[in-house]
Amino acid sequence: MPDPAHDSILVAKITNYLMYDGKKNTAERVMHDMFDVLQKARKDEEPLQVLETAIKNISPAVEIRPRRVGGATYQVPREINPDRKLALAIRWLVGAARGKKGKPMANRLADEILLALKNEGSAIKKKQDTHRMAEANRAFAHFAW
Repeated sequence: MPDPAHDSILVAKITNYLMYDGKKNTAERVMHDMFDVLQKARKDEEPLQVLETAIKNISPAVEIRPRRVGGATYQVPREINPDRKLALAIRWLVGAARGKKGKPMANRLADEILLALKNEGSAIKKKQDTHRMAEANRAFAHFAW
């Protein structure tokens, strides 16, 4: 079901990733406060569009999957299904925001989104590390069957 306030499935998914112990109202409040912070920070752009762009920047193209061949385990780079791309991007975004301390969650999440727009921040670093690892293990790509 899409989020009723923004009519967006993406917002509903992020809300669900933010939720602790079934406290959806708290997660929704954090999301709405985050949209207010984004509106103030980027007056010329729609906050939902800013969020979608940030998620697109965070989404990885490849991932590493362990594959056991013979007695050895190889890290095999694989392309990612679009649903998994979205799930990883949201998980990394929320994880990066939770990793920061000292501010309310809405501000931390907004800061991480604004950093992702500039291709900076912890979530983007996670994506770059994943891509770097895939590039380093490209020799084992032939094990992906």
